[in-house]
Amino acid sequence: MPGPSSFCLRPRDLRRGAALTLVFLVAVGTAASTGCWDFDTPADTAGPAAALIARRADAPGQGSGTPAAPRAAGTADREAVVRAAAEAAAAGESGKNAAQEVVSRSGDRWGAVYDRGEYETFAEDLDGRWTGVGLWARSREDGRVEIDRVQPGGPAARAGLRAGDRLLSVDGRDVTGRPVREVVALLRGAAGTSVALGLTRDGAGLARTLLREELRAEPVTVRELADGTTVIKVASFTRGSGERVRAAVRAAPPGSGVMLDLRGNTGGLVTEAVTAAAAFLDGGLVATYDVRGTQHALYAPPGGDTDRPLVALVDGGTMSAAELVTGALQDRGRAVTVGSRTFGKGSVQMPTELPDGSVAELTVGTYRTPGGRSLDGGGITPDLAAADGVEDRARTVLGGLGVGP
Repeated sequence: MPGPSSFCLRPRDLRRGAALTLVFLVAVGTAASTGCWDFDTPADTAGPAAALIARRADAPGQGSGTPAAPRAAGTADREAVVRAAAEAAAAGESGKNAAQEVVSRSGDRWGAVYDRGEYETFAEDLDGRWTGVGLWARSREDGRVEIDRVQPGGPAARAGLRAGDRLLSVDGRDVTGRPVREVVALLRGAAGTSVALGLTRDGAGLARTLLREELRAEPVTVRELADGTTVIKVASFTRGSGERVRAAVRAAPPGSGVMLDLRGNTGGLVTEAVTAAAAFLDGGLVATYDVRGTQHALYAPPGGDTDRPLVALVDGGTMSAAELVTGALQDRGRAVTVGSRTFGKGSVQMPTELPDGSVAELTVGTYRTPGGRSLDGGGITPDLAAADGVEDRARTVLGGLGVGP
């Protein structure tokens, strides 16, 4: 079974009280690296795939003996991928490369193949910790790799690196035009080891040698505005983030409104997303999803705060598990959504271990909101469009709901 045993990603019907672990791995795959998209990518703070992964012990095609449902368009044939990897390995060639070629030809937008080392970074990422230099990057259409932001207090920040710096090389290896996941691999390494970066800023060359260290991200931050509104910013749905959202809601001043800021949230563990959504719902449906044609549902437990006025802030960087939360709160009439259209990542991938130990992530299904809307492709349109001054618009909305002066 791929990945560490403690990360068996097995969807279960939450009505039976068991856990669902569907992880969105934040780093961008092949399509992004070719410049098809332009969105923020945690370059050294993410796992190897832009994929929402589900593994189910009794899912068709996963050892249950049940024939798999016919493949939908744009998905890779699992058996063809495994066969290509096995034949390449038998010939002394790269099974990973052969499998990736089959996936690429299939049109599976989110499908990709990763070596075991890349896959094992899941363990760190799901806990919100990693070893690196603390910078986020994105790929431009012309192949440039730029720093989008740096983690305060991290090695990159201490070295004076900043958003907009162009990353040219890592340890002497040119990164222009490389898939971002390859840049991830170059930036990662053991704590205490050094990494040399070549950059440019405003046309001037820069060279920095940084020491990698173990870093941690705070997925949930809370602040209170002057009018008593509580702003809960969820950067990602790593372990424990859902309960932190619930705690923040419980601690908010009585009668005050809440802004749930999901802007730039590229996803995470769906278990955590369901817990976060449940903070504002008294049970009921959160989302549905299918795996090879078999339908499943995600439900929130009862007991959430259904009275407090709520506005959810979203943008084009709101993805996957964050879109699941947005769709649930919007369809259930629980929140007014403010901002811009979300990214539109709502497909499910399953991991398959290949003969050489690499792992293929292949699309097997999609998510839908409680109202039946697909999360994949089109994204979610907010109730109130706002490109700038989103927080101010949200405060106006809360004022209309009877919150604030």
